[in-house]
Amino acid sequence: MAVPGTKVREGYELWRPNREKSSSKTTKAVVAFVLIVSAILLVVITLGGWERLQSPGVGIATIVWAVFYVIFALLVMRWNRGILPVIAAMAVLMVIFAAVAAGSWFARDKVGFDSPALPEELLGLLTLILIPVQVLLLAVSMIAFNQAWQVEEERPIEGRRGDIDDRDDDEASTSWADTPRTSPAS
Repeated sequence: MAVPGTKVREGYELWRPNREKSSSKTTKAVVAFVLIVSAILLVVITLGGWERLQSPGVGIATIVWAVFYVIFALLVMRWNRGILPVIAAMAVLMVIFAAVAAGSWFARDKVGFDSPALPEELLGLLTLILIPVQVLLLAVSMIAFNQAWQVEEERPIEGRRGDIDDRDDDEASTSWADTPRTSPAS
């Protein structure tokens, strides 16, 4: 889709060369996959420990965070490059939250505490696993951002290459290789 107000010449189409690279396609899929894995981890940790969260607001906020990750995965699959810095920022925040929360789950594994739906050790382990997953999300989202998915170029529509010669003289240019050369001796 072209940027609004972008005019494409007759006989040409917009082409996004960086989106056709296998590295860009792979990175896009990895970003979306890590976002979905992150969302699943957040939901499992939240629902598994819902009874022992400090407040229901924390659980709701975490579920909303997971929903954002799913929406972001859909946007990335549609080549939306603008969301990648937001993903990276949210991953940094989640690393901080997970680092603080992991110790709390392990501290609850004592006699006298009520157990949540999932064992405290498992919730602590999943929270610790969330940290490298978020670091990976940060890294791949920044790699994807640097791949310049937004670059657009005009190229002739297939089968209409003869229309290139019909350009105005202002648009036509000759290559330096096409100009005649004279040797200094002549």
